[in-house]
Amino acid sequence: MHIDTSYKVRQVAGENLIVKQGKTHADMTKVISLNSSALLLWNELQGKEFTQADAAGVLVAHFGIAQEQADTDAGRWIDSLVNCGVIVE
Repeated sequence: MHIDTSYKVRQVAGENLIVKQGKTHADMTKVISLNSSALLLWNELQGKEFTQADAAGVLVAHFGIAQEQADTDAGRWIDSLVNCGVIVE
């Protein structure tokens, strides 16, 4: 799976937002806010093919959390972005 390249992260009013880029402008009707963990995953995995295990590995490496928790958190992040069309399987 991978992050659809038509989506970009923009910082707006102190929040990190995923915005789908239009041909001439950003479509502000499709905006997703990222917390710091979700932004970390985005930054580490953007432009790469990855698996849920890869995403969990990022969380374990950066936060030192248990593998089981990292698997759960990575799965939730992926599911949320797949449902929004941001991650393509």
